[in-house]
Amino acid sequence: MAEVRALIEGYRKFYARYYASGDPLYRDLAQHGQSPKTLIIACSDSRVDPSIITESGPGDIFVVRNVANLVPPYAPDVKTLHGVSAALEFAVRILEVRHVVILGHSSCAGIAALLEPGKTDNTDFIGMWVNIAAKAREKTLAERRPDEAPCETQHRCEKESILLSLSNLTGFPWIREKVEAGTLKLHGWYFSMDDGHLMEYDPRSGHFQAVKT
Repeated sequence: MAEVRALIEGYRKFYARYYASGDPLYRDLAQHGQSPKTLIIACSDSRVDPSIITESGPGDIFVVRNVANLVPPYAPDVKTLHGVSAALEFAVRILEVRHVVILGHSSCAGIAALLEPGKTDNTDFIGMWVNIAAKAREKTLAERRPDEAPCETQHRCEKESILLSLSNLTGFPWIREKVEAGTLKLHGWYFSMDDGHLMEYDPRSGHFQAVKT
């Protein structure tokens, strides 16, 4: 119960700051709706909160979080639930965001499960989900050096999965059209929890480059 009480206490501080203080922010958001310019697809990992990492406030970013920050391929004819795809469509076609960011991170348990044979054999959903990034795993393992440490292999796979999700984004026709028209930009980011550095994918060089701090 202590954990839940801490959350309730956090709510009380939130209420005092944004409502009891007379701050008009949430009332304006309630009255006028949201108009974020950026969609961030991030991992569900409790340590990697995109709002905290980017110091974003209420209404600034539209966020989708899932295991390993994956984007599935465009598959409207497949009879299954499309939570991520629906959120993508809402952000891009309804909210008309101008940027979509795939935010990956180090020490991702989802990617670790993807890389470890048999790790997800007894799961109902995790194995099928992380297998979206099977091509990233295959590429990573094919390029692995004999002397490569396991953590380096995982870091490379985490980055490859970001690139795969970026590629999957362009398979959505209404995303591809906006990208080609120049009204929507796609970004790949990688956050290192070890040192706090954020890296951004540069399509010109084909590498992730550190954001200056």
